[in-house]
Amino acid sequence: MNANLPDYVLSDALAISVAQMMAVANRRARELGVDANRCLISIAQVPRGGESLWRVNYGEKDFVGRRGGDLVIDVDPADCSIAKVLRGQ
Repeated sequence: MNANLPDYVLSDALAISVAQMMAVANRRARELGVDANRCLISIAQVPRGGESLWRVNYGEKDFVGRRGGDLVIDVDPADCSIAKVLRGQ
């Protein structure tokens, strides 16, 4: 899918950073067998040594009565590298 994004989106550094981070996290999730389209996804910033990481949580959409099983991927916004991957049991 090739989307033409308006200038106000392309000039928003935070929006571009989040898009890059999500693409990296989604690629790793696919490598681990998780279909992001079938997940409830939450994104947060978490502190690490004076800076922050993006934390992407891939959970079940139907989470009532379920425990664990989430995939959590931390992405370093400085270079969009995977900092940590956690898998719930």
